[in-house]
Amino acid sequence: MAAPSTVGSFPSPYEIETPPGCEGWEDMYPYYARFDEERREVDGQRFWFWNSMHFPLPMPAFDAICIDSPYQALGNWQNRVFAVPPAMGIDWRCINGYIYISGNPVLDPEKIGERAGYFQARAGYYYEHWDELYGKWRTKMEALIAELGELEVPALGEYEPDEVAFADAETGYVAVLSAYRNALRLIDVMWQHHFEFLLLGYGAYMTFAELCKANLPDIPDQHIAQMVAGLDVLLFRPDAELRRLARLAIDTGVDGAFVEGRSPEEIEAELAESDAGRAWLAELETVKEPWFHMATGDGLYHTYTSWLDDARIPYASLIGHIAALKAGEDIERPSDHIAEERERLATEYAALLGDEARQGFEQLLALSRTVFPYVEEHKFLCDYWFLTEWWNKIREFGDLFVAHGFFEDRDDIFQLSRLEVYSALDELALTWATGGQARGPKYWPPIIARRKEILERLAEWTPPPAVGAVPEAVLDPALIMLWGVTTQRVHAWAQHQEGGSELTGTAASPGVVEGVARVVKTVGDIGDVREGEILVCSITSPAWAPIFSKITAAVTDIGGVMSHAAIVCREYALPAVVGTGRATSQIKSGQRIRVDGTAGTVAILE
Repeated sequence: MAAPSTVGSFPSPYEIETPPGCEGWEDMYPYYARFDEERREVDGQRFWFWNSMHFPLPMPAFDAICIDSPYQALGNWQNRVFAVPPAMGIDWRCINGYIYISGNPVLDPEKIGERAGYFQARAGYYYEHWDELYGKWRTKMEALIAELGELEVPALGEYEPDEVAFADAETGYVAVLSAYRNALRLIDVMWQHHFEFLLLGYGAYMTFAELCKANLPDIPDQHIAQMVAGLDVLLFRPDAELRRLARLAIDTGVDGAFVEGRSPEEIEAELAESDAGRAWLAELETVKEPWFHMATGDGLYHTYTSWLDDARIPYASLIGHIAALKAGEDIERPSDHIAEERERLATEYAALLGDEARQGFEQLLALSRTVFPYVEEHKFLCDYWFLTEWWNKIREFGDLFVAHGFFEDRDDIFQLSRLEVYSALDELALTWATGGQARGPKYWPPIIARRKEILERLAEWTPPPAVGAVPEAVLDPALIMLWGVTTQRVHAWAQHQEGGSELTGTAASPGVVEGVARVVKTVGDIGDVREGEILVCSITSPAWAPIFSKITAAVTDIGGVMSHAAIVCREYALPAVVGTGRATSQIKSGQRIRVDGTAGTVAILE
């Protein structure tokens, strides 16, 4: 529970009205996702904030699996395996289709001490054997991705294949229901793998940050983060491949096809007309596996597809890289400069410490640099490669429903919850097997149409950044570093501070830049980004890194100093301010703005 605050108020989650025309939105989500009367006394006194970093849009019914499964996995590892002393897990609720979260702290000192023993033993084992265990983790994830690729969705034709009659193969109804259950199992296993190391990666960094602040009270959060920057991680390999392809296009004389404003299809059509162009396209094919398994967003919605499905991001990057190379610019990620700055800061801060504190500083810094690459690398294998493939696998079940008249479009499947899909699949298998008349073709289409209408209307509603009680102070380092939910930010929300020509946020990556803003709210807007503009978005994704060669700075609504947006900006030496709360609503494309990534301010100049 949060102590009463004197700095303003948030709306009660029980007082927020349903937008006109959106009645019945609750039916899309599980019963436990609502702010129900039975929990009013407790939920009404908790601090809940909109998790717009992971869920910036109203959630389609099926996509809610990417709320439940991650928070189940997170809580299992944090609370039941590693027993993180001060924190258990995360509760979530839904308001008008938007996801709000609140942490469950451990408040009993005796219980915290008990958990500390488990944590030290179990986390210590992982830290001691990190390289070995991480190697096994990579093998597990690669095997899981392969298993997903091998999962077949039966077609359910007029007659069973001969293998059923003569070779003891599974019958169709068993196979299709088993395939769907297996698909759900695979995503649960993925989220299990996702969080196995993630908490420890952040935990090592947080422990290092706490030591720094205890012994160096004036050290900026940005400097702590810079001391673990410049590490070579898997996530930056796709952009490295695009830079190589850009050079190849120039070297082989096919760069003329890469014109600003052209679609990927138009570029490929011109390349296909020449031997050199076809050779370049052949080289592109060698890059696609696995590097085009990057996603167009952070993967928690079915609409975030991979580069294989939507090539606008890589082609926008290629156009930018080629233009920069022809202008004589350096397109390489400034890894050497970042590494030099990393070592300079570490050396200078270590010199300010006494012998005992310096020893702890050096040990924790080394541990952070060892484990922190996982914090970014897991996204490529889990959030991007696996999840975009998994959404496509679910679309194959959508094809089955279309073939049997239940749905009009394969993506209609995402308007049903995962349990509703199982029920519909049960009926489909039943009536296919018996030859009976299915109710589904009449039952589901109006529900699907209504839910699409509701989601479209909910997307026009602006959720409050937080609801419930206003905390006097935000002390949870995860909220501060990952989401940018600081005491100052929460109190500004509570006081409804809007307007003005200056925004404040978290100083994520140093430097000062003035330029023209480009507001990007969806992946479809990325193609509008032009050379030299400043990217303004709700939250940028590592998958957007390839367009960073075009922009001069970045500003986001949400995120802290260790959010993915902040990490990627530091790796590209781009000034960045994250967690402003309202940049996309207050800044308009075409306005001139000044971004001070050192001070954490954004000034609207015109």
